[in-house]
Amino acid sequence: MSETQLLEFIVNGFVLGSLYVVMAIGLSLIFGMIGLVNFAHGVLYTLGAYGALVLKRHLGFWGGMTISPVLVGMIGMGIEALFLRRMYRAAPEIGLLFTFGLAMVLEQLVRMVWGPTGIPFDIPSLLFGSWSFGPFTYSRYRLFILLFSFLLIAGLWFFLQKTPYGMIIRAGSRDPEMVRALGISLKPIFTFVFGLGVALAALSGVLTAPLAGVQPAMGTNVGTAAFVVVTIGGLGSFWGAVVAGLLVGEVISLSILVWPPMAEASMYVLMIMVLLLRPRGLWGEKWERFD
Repeated sequence: MSETQLLEFIVNGFVLGSLYVVMAIGLSLIFGMIGLVNFAHGVLYTLGAYGALVLKRHLGFWGGMTISPVLVGMIGMGIEALFLRRMYRAAPEIGLLFTFGLAMVLEQLVRMVWGPTGIPFDIPSLLFGSWSFGPFTYSRYRLFILLFSFLLIAGLWFFLQKTPYGMIIRAGSRDPEMVRALGISLKPIFTFVFGLGVALAALSGVLTAPLAGVQPAMGTNVGTAAFVVVTIGGLGSFWGAVVAGLLVGEVISLSILVWPPMAEASMYVLMIMVLLLRPRGLWGEKWERFD
C-alpha cells in the first residue's frame, strides 16, 4: 500500500463523512427540537436528488442544487403542519409509524414517476476532472463536496449560536415550557426546523447524485447511516453529528481499503462499541425536564 493510495482513501472517508454529516445534522435537529425520529429522512434525501435531476435540465446543476432542497424543505414543512403537528401529544410511536409509512408511500411514488431503474446524473462541467497536488491527484467534484460541506456546517453553527432565531431553537429544544412562558409560539419554530432538517437531507442527496446516479432506493442505506451517525454522536447533538459523521466515513473508507467485505458492517461495529462505553453517544446529554 502506497502513501498516495492511503491518502486517497483518507480523503474519500472525509468526503463520505461530510455527506453523512449534512444529512445527520438535519435528523439531529429534528429530534432535538421536536423529539421525533424521522424515518422518512432517507426518502426525502432521494426526493432531493430527483428534484435536482428534473431542475438541472432547465436551470443547470447549480440551479437544481439550490432550488431542489428548498422545494423538498417546503414539502417537509407541509408534512409537519398538516400531519405531524397532530401527533405531538400522542404516544411517541405514533410519529415513528407515520414517518415509516410515509417513507414507503413516497418511495413507491418515486418509482411510479421516474421508474425503478437508476438514472445517471452528470458532474457539472466546472467541476469535471481532477486537481494534482504533487504526486496526489484527486477529483475536483469530491473536493468541492468536502469544502462546501464544511462551509455549510460552519454556517449552520453560526445560525444556531449567534442569531436570535437560532437561540430560540436551542432554547425550545431544552425547555419548551420556558419559551412558551416568554410568549413565543413554538408551532412555527417546529415547522421551520422540520423543513430545515428535510432540506439538509435533500441537499445531501443532490450532492451525492453525481457520484452514483439516482435511483428510488438510494436513500435506504444512507438513511440508515444517518441514524447510526446520530446514535454514535448523541441524539440531538450538533457537534456529535459532525464528529460521528466524519468518523463513520473514515471507518467505512479504510475498511474498503483493508478488508472490503467488512465495509458495510464497520459502522455498526463502531456504533456497538460506542454504545457499550457511552449509551447516550459521544456528545449525548441527559437533559432535565421542568414540570
